Amino acid sequence: MIFRKIALATAALGLAAAPVAAESLRDAAPVTGESKLEGQSDIFLILGAAAIIAGIIIIASDDNDPVSG
Repeated sequence: MIFRKIALATAALGLAAAPVAAESLRDAAPVTGESKLEGQSDIFLILGAAAIIAGIIIIASDDNDPVSG
């Protein structure tokens, strides 16, 4: 009976300690270079603005011609 309690306590301690031990062994990777997308934000901003303007023009265009003419 005592062996069973010791085994259960050891198992519980192992389950509780495993995440703590894994977290302490983890290191961040060193940064070796710059991002290849650096300086590209202007292009994305211009393309986004153009897409919004094109969407507004398409929605606002008056194209109510009947199809069955």
